[in-house]
Amino acid sequence: MDKGVLATALGSPAPFGQSQFAFMRGNAFEAKVKADGGAELLRLLYERLGGGAEAPAGDAATPDLSAAGPEGRAARTALALREATAAGGWALLDHPMLALEVAGSPAYLEPDAVVVHPDGRWTVVEIKSFPMIDASADPSKVGAAARQAAVYVLALERVAAVTEGAEVGHQVLLVCPKDFSNLPTASVVDVRKQRAVTRRQLTRLTRVEDIAAGLPEGTTFDPACPPEELDAAV
Repeated sequence: MDKGVLATALGSPAPFGQSQFAFMRGNAFEAKVKADGGAELLRLLYERLGGGAEAPAGDAATPDLSAAGPEGRAARTALALREATAAGGWALLDHPMLALEVAGSPAYLEPDAVVVHPDGRWTVVEIKSFPMIDASADPSKVGAAARQAAVYVLALERVAAVTEGAEVGHQVLLVCPKDFSNLPTASVVDVRKQRAVTRRQLTRLTRVEDIAAGLPEGTTFDPACPPEELDAAV
């Protein structure tokens, strides 16, 4: 159910959200980074994490990931990852859909991008609109991006486990505007610590069916219910 709608029905609208200006600025920067088949993004990634592979020369695969619903998109993403790994070249997956089990229920996640390297390595790419000044960014914002990327790494590992020759990199590429310009720059962030913490937290969560089993018969969170009934249920 939509928890934001429930909160509004209870008289406590959720106070979070991104301003329209920040949203538009972020979208414009991401479009710039991914223009021309992601040429600039792949250049930055190769500079930071290219390894021994040849540089992508404008021939990176960009598979179509469209499908019906999040479950269909996640299945299409998994297939594209397997095909790109088997092909042994560079591939850029733009807004792939990943699935991760959270407390016994699937959660669907959408990274900005995932790049498949010729050696079978998969790298998560996070594109943020906060600036990187003199090659460093706000530590709190970088930390938040690292925690977010670590969840994507965990979800990718489920697909890699059943994909021959695949390996998920624990170093993610963080792309931000350089200094006070709109030019993209990038840094590598190691998310092994955040991944370990998130994995530990996920294993400790009470499963959804166990929570539901403890609720009184007839409990409902329908926002159309009278406020006092809804408040009691919550």
